[in-house]
Amino acid sequence: MTSGTGPGQDTGAGRAGERRLRRVAWFHCFSGIAGDMALASLVDAGADPDEVRALLGRLPLTGWELEFEPVLRGGIAATRAHVRARGDGHVHRTAAHILGLVAEARLPHRVAERARATFTALAEVEGRLHARPPSQVHFHEVGGIDAIVDVVGTCAALEVLEIDEVRSSPVATGLGMVRSAHGLIPNPSPATVALLEGAPTHGIDLPVELTTPTGAALLAATVTDWGPLPAMTVEASGFGAGSRELDDRPNVTEVVVGTTGAELVEPGQPYRLLECNVDDATGETLAHTVAALLDAGAADAWITPVLAKKGRPAHVVSALVDPSLAGQVAEVLVAETGSFGVRATRLERWPRARRFDTVEVEGRTVRIKVSAGRAKVEHEDAARLARQVGLPLREVVSRAEEAWRRSRDGGDDDATGRPPLRPVR
Repeated sequence: MTSGTGPGQDTGAGRAGERRLRRVAWFHCFSGIAGDMALASLVDAGADPDEVRALLGRLPLTGWELEFEPVLRGGIAATRAHVRARGDGHVHRTAAHILGLVAEARLPHRVAERARATFTALAEVEGRLHARPPSQVHFHEVGGIDAIVDVVGTCAALEVLEIDEVRSSPVATGLGMVRSAHGLIPNPSPATVALLEGAPTHGIDLPVELTTPTGAALLAATVTDWGPLPAMTVEASGFGAGSRELDDRPNVTEVVVGTTGAELVEPGQPYRLLECNVDDATGETLAHTVAALLDAGAADAWITPVLAKKGRPAHVVSALVDPSLAGQVAEVLVAETGSFGVRATRLERWPRARRFDTVEVEGRTVRIKVSAGRAKVEHEDAARLARQVGLPLREVVSRAEEAWRRSRDGGDDDATGRPPLRPVR
């Protein structure tokens, strides 16, 4: 393994909406690729094994262990991944079952997406080869715990290394016949050939399964470009070892990790903007609708006056919602406005990190919302206190801000490492 900037060092990633250099992993498949070799190469390149195991631990699977061993292959120092599964020898899981396990694990978004894409690619190919719907395909070798750990572990290791894009060299395959759960089959296997459709490949005169269906599926699901080592600033490289020594070449998969000159904007949180136009609602109805949308789970809701068709004054009623709540919020929007329909727009948002402080005003608690560079009194708290003690709202806000400023005077910088923040009215 060679390394420059490791995964634990600051690469400028992590804050939503922040621009940073795109991180790339390039697999060099001169001796093919398998799931365990891909995983081991990423660990050899610097992915923290404990972080990988922690993500894998979210899977609702028990009875497995993942260990990494330093080995030599053809004189090259490499890492070998060992998955030890207990009591799983004859379990054949369906594609739907495995996808359910991934969904239940609540993995980080990119880990889940890459794992789902890998198993879906396998299911579609196996379904085509065996004339079955993809969801009903029974995985044999790929359905075992070891293969699941290899796939999800590889996706987890890519995330630990903060990889945004995966690329690959042409893929080497072997020759002859190999033994599978279905008996002897051609090498490369029909599934491997189908998974590598569109990828540059070349055969080597070796009676060894150099590229497995699991390795081919990982490439099919994650690779965005094929070819030689792309232009990048190399940060690390690693080698993942296969199970045997080969006579004329090191039995390893290489990965090279680095950054490209292209800037990347971190993806934001996926959201939906639900809207409808109304031209026959009263002000009271519109105000009630906004409150009802917020009660139904909308992150925000608002009204915009517009000039509608036929020159009629109207209003656009808008609600910003998490995709999982879009259905129930849309029902409220239709019910409260009487609209004949709702339109939706896919959006992303980049909320700033924030926390709550509290201060006392007139012996009562008022919350202060604090983020990097600003602090704001919570309106509901201030309005409730103003009613209770008979003070103007602006006076309560002013006293809360002053109490918060006093609590900051002489204190440490806030959690962001910045100087004390300023209240914002």
